[in-house]
Amino acid sequence: MSPKMQQSVKSDSLVFAHMTLILPDGSVADSTRNGRKPSVIRIGDGSISEALEQALIGKSAGERVKVSLAAQDAFGETQPNLIQFMDIHQFPADIKLEEGAVIAFDQPDGSQLPGILREIKGHSVKVDFNHPLAGQEITFDIEILSIDQPPTS
Repeated sequence: MSPKMQQSVKSDSLVFAHMTLILPDGSVADSTRNGRKPSVIRIGDGSISEALEQALIGKSAGERVKVSLAAQDAFGETQPNLIQFMDIHQFPADIKLEEGAVIAFDQPDGSQLPGILREIKGHSVKVDFNHPLAGQEITFDIEILSIDQPPTS
């Protein structure tokens, strides 16, 4: 029996990994380690930034990658045009409006877009449609579990 060749991440790999997102203050924004299924990342499909892809390419199953990325290489810069002001009367009466709440807004195509209520003043509600982690440097702590095949355990 010949030894199994160690496979590494390539430009079209499917990567199964545990991922923890860490904010500049050291707090954890999200993690798949808390009993959740690992992330599945398709290298080259545009779902992650090129900078994050480059940090993974050449790595092997079992390796851990920790990389800090500036906002533009993580979840993007905050886009001012994605912050909108709405009249409080546009919201259904049964929705409790409070700053920091995330509300799903119906789109013309039937999909939903999450918006964060940033400020409520009088009849004006400031809704931010940017990704919640936009504008922040993020440290990605990634443990590659397997490549191209789901992990066995």
